Formats: sequence, C-alpha cells, structure tokens
Amino acid sequence: MRKKVSYAVSNIQKFKDSLLRWSQQFREAVWLEGNDHPDAYGSFDAILAVDAFTSIQSDFNNAFQELQEYQSQTKDWLFGYLAYDLKNDVEQLSSDNPDGLDFPELFFFQPKKIIRLNGSVADFIYLNILDDEIEQDFNAISDWGFANSKAIQTTENIHIRMRIFKDEYFRRVEKMLGHIHRGDIYEANFCQEFYATDTQIDPLRTYQKLNYISNAPFSVYLKLNDKYLLSASPERYLKKLGTKIISQPIKGTARRSEDMTEDENLRVSLVHDKKERAENVMIVDLVRNDMSKSAKKSSVTVEELGKVYTFKQVHQMISTITARVDSVKNAVEIIKETFPMGSMTGAPKISAMKIIEELESFKRGLYSGAVGYFTPKGDFDFNVVIRSILYNASKQYVSFSVGSAITAMADPEKEYEECLVKAKAMREVLED
Repeated sequence: MRKKVSYAVSNIQKFKDSLLRWSQQFREAVWLEGNDHPDAYGSFDAILAVDAFTSIQSDFNNAFQELQEYQSQTKDWLFGYLAYDLKNDVEQLSSDNPDGLDFPELFFFQPKKIIRLNGSVADFIYLNILDDEIEQDFNAISDWGFANSKAIQTTENIHIRMRIFKDEYFRRVEKMLGHIHRGDIYEANFCQEFYATDTQIDPLRTYQKLNYISNAPFSVYLKLNDKYLLSASPERYLKKLGTKIISQPIKGTARRSEDMTEDENLRVSLVHDKKERAENVMIVDLVRNDMSKSAKKSSVTVEELGKVYTFKQVHQMISTITARVDSVKNAVEIIKETFPMGSMTGAPKISAMKIIEELESFKRGLYSGAVGYFTPKGDFDFNVVIRSILYNASKQYVSFSVGSAITAMADPEKEYEECLVKAKAMREVLED
C-alpha cells in the first residue's frame, strides 16, 4: 500500500538539483524530466523513482513474457528500460556486434520511493514506509545539502573515438543503398558509435550539463548500480492513457543557427524538404501498421503529420499517431507488438533490422531502446533512447551513438553531416 504526501516547493529548480543528488545514495534511480515543454499528453513535469522493493532483469530470451508476468503480479509503479536487442524476442533475429557497455537487455524495478513534481507541488508516493519517513526525506532534500555534494573524480582530456571512420561510413551507406535499390527495403536507420575507454565521468553532473544545453522533453537520468544512462531524448516512443495509445516518431532533422534569419530559413527548408518528409511519412505508415496489431478496428489516426518543432540543438519533424485499444488488452503486449520503434529501424521492419545488424559495427543495447514506467492501472509512457550518453563505471567505458534514415534519395555526405549535428551536444558535454 502506497502513501502519498504533498508539499509546496518554493524554488523548484533548486529542489530538482538537490533531489537528484539525494537520489545518488540508492542503487537504482530513474529520473524523467519534461523540461517545461508543452505536451498534450503529459502527466507530470518530472518524476523520480528510487530504491527497488522488487526488480526484474533479463536478456532477450522470453523477456516480454517475464515482464508481463512481473507487471501483472505487482500491479504497481514500475520504472525501467527495454534495450533495442529485445527485437530478438519479438522476431527470429540476432545481435552479434561488439558490446562495450554490458547493460542488461531488460530491467524494471518496483520503487519504494517515488517523488513526482507538478508545478510547485512535490508528491511523495512511498511504499511500506516507516513513520515520518516522508517528512524526513523532504526535509533532507529541502536543506539543499545534496545540491553541492562533492563531484566524482573524472578523467581529463577525454579521447572520443569513432567506431568506423568516414570512408567506411560511406562504404556501408552505399551498401545499404544497394539493398534499397534492389527493393529489399525502402528505408533503414543506420547508426554509428562514438566511444571512450579508460574514462571516468561524473554521471549526474554530465547529465545536468547535457540537459542544460539540450533542454529535451523526454530527458532521463538512469542509474543501475555502476551503469548509467544520461539522455536528452526529444522523442516519445509510446504512451498509454486508459484505452488510448500515442506514438510520436521523429524523422527529419536540421541544424540550428545562432543567426536568427538563417535559423528560420533552416526551419522553413526542413518544412518543405521532400526527402525528409518522405522519410517521416514512411515511418508514420510503419507505426500505423505496428499500432494496428493492438488497436481496435479503424481507430488508428494520424493526428499530426510531419510538424516541425524547434529544440536547442536541432529542428525536428514529428508526427503524432493515436489509436484505441480494448480495455482488457495487456500493456506489455501492446509494447511487444510495436517494439522496436519504427523511427529507429526502417521499412519493411524485419528486413531493415537484419540489414542494420549486418552493416552496423556495434551492439545498440539500450541505445534506440526505451526508458519509462508503468502505472498501477496499467498505463505507461516510454521515450526513445537517442541523444544519450551511456556509461559503465566499472569498465570505465563511455558511449554515445547517432544515426540517420537512409532512403533512395540519401546522400552519404549529408547523412554523415546529420550524424555529426546529432552528436554535437554529447561530444560537447564530454569534451568540456
């Protein structure tokens, strides 16, 4: 049984900073932050879950069935992630590329402590609490002592390497274009990894820097013992609200400019870019098809097609697709029937994933997977893990990956430049 106590907070940003530092004492922590972006389907401004009462961890074998059983048994708040390689549980696929991070492919936990922020109100939602525990935690966080706690010793002059270099990137994109011209696929998301070894970072401070320069609507700080995700994701994978499900894929990117006139021209050019719009429409069709597996007949609707939104680092083309599901439809089944997200795979989906595995040089793992939560009522909300830094502190391995959609109209040089634009924020944060 959970108990909820609400408090008014006078300085919400200072409270957030202290709250995140306070969370570092726990083995498990998930922080989801909207950064005040308008969201027609938003449920809160930010939420923190810490300290596992129960948990589940798995590789891809039978992972969705195990998650479904866990979610059905607990009927409580669950926070965690689904790695991209759970595709191997959905289809007859494999993941054989090198993995420097060693994250579990699925992890969820039932937190003892949840702190949810809306406006200037903090809701403390605790499980099996001791007397006065909520008040003690609120007072500790409000004393701001955690906000200025000592930083972790970090590596100076981080040397970021590319898993493949420019000429090899071009060669592999040309090979992917060969598949497209033969009709094997119409589109595929081709990604590359940037990484650093023998490297120590302060995960929380790195997240705060990344969040500051990106200000993304689906940001995440995730800690699982010695493994960390620091995400500035702009993309929602899938949300369930009652009998409504919502997906908001991104396809189409343009850089920002400090010159206001040039920046507006870049935005307008993206609006009218036929190649980028074609990419977006193809992924919308894929997402509609995925959602139709769970949806009631004729309920899949495109609410918004290819609208351009502006973020701190880039302009992005986003679509919104919704559908209705039966009230008894299991939440995990809905996710399994749409996973992985179409914006990170391609069309046709299975063929695209096979070619991605053949041509990419690293195991995606949590990158292009999803982080989010389930509610006790079986609702959920998950982002797409992009624009993110992954860190294994024990292995001293730091990684971030970026990709772009390859279609028949793709120019390898422009696709490479798009990847560098997307990598800019993560690289800037790590090399600062």
